[in-house]
Amino acid sequence: MLQPLPQEVLEPLSAQMSLRSFERRAVVMSKNDTQPELGFLVDGRLQGVDFTVDGRSVGLYFVDPGDYFGELSVVDGQAAAEHVVAATKSTVALLGAQAARALISQHPDLAWTVMMRMAQRVRSVIAQRTLLGLPNPFQRLCVLLLQLAQSNAPHGQAVDQVPTHQELAIMINASRETVTRAFHVLFLHKVLEREGNTLKLVQPDFLKDVAEGRAAPPKA
Repeated sequence: MLQPLPQEVLEPLSAQMSLRSFERRAVVMSKNDTQPELGFLVDGRLQGVDFTVDGRSVGLYFVDPGDYFGELSVVDGQAAAEHVVAATKSTVALLGAQAARALISQHPDLAWTVMMRMAQRVRSVIAQRTLLGLPNPFQRLCVLLLQLAQSNAPHGQAVDQVPTHQELAIMINASRETVTRAFHVLFLHKVLEREGNTLKLVQPDFLKDVAEGRAAPPKA
């Protein structure tokens, strides 16, 4: 987001930021915060989450190093629409909403970047709603794996920094046990392979067929 800015803008900007560390599962940004901030992830990983009326967690998106979050509240001045929690131990740089709003308004390239991000978030929300409308959790998991691979790998063949089963479960409205069983079957049939913290999609076409209902989920 800040790459287009010249050095003479970046240096005083850094003095306005606060650097904070968060342990895993700590709340980085709450939807109840009355003082919104724009956050930049230095290292670690964050997840945007919310809760249903009956208290179930809903995973919305991930934030990876070099990415930013909290822009919606900066733009409209309202409370956040979701919580942001640390998926792993993380370091975050935070900039107050007033300073962030002034920065965006003074730099058209920055404003364009934020507009594109918000458009991307809207498309992601639409895709998430479509995913949750699928009746089968195995099918929903296949859709999500394809989406994650497409978003963070050049050819959509791998998921770097693969989320935990619990993090995936709350994104597809399923239990962690259901996700674990599904992964067991996908590994057994060599649809997926794991290398360190990277999940390789060995048979992406099969995942797509299951996701779109053209093939039945494999059996254990």
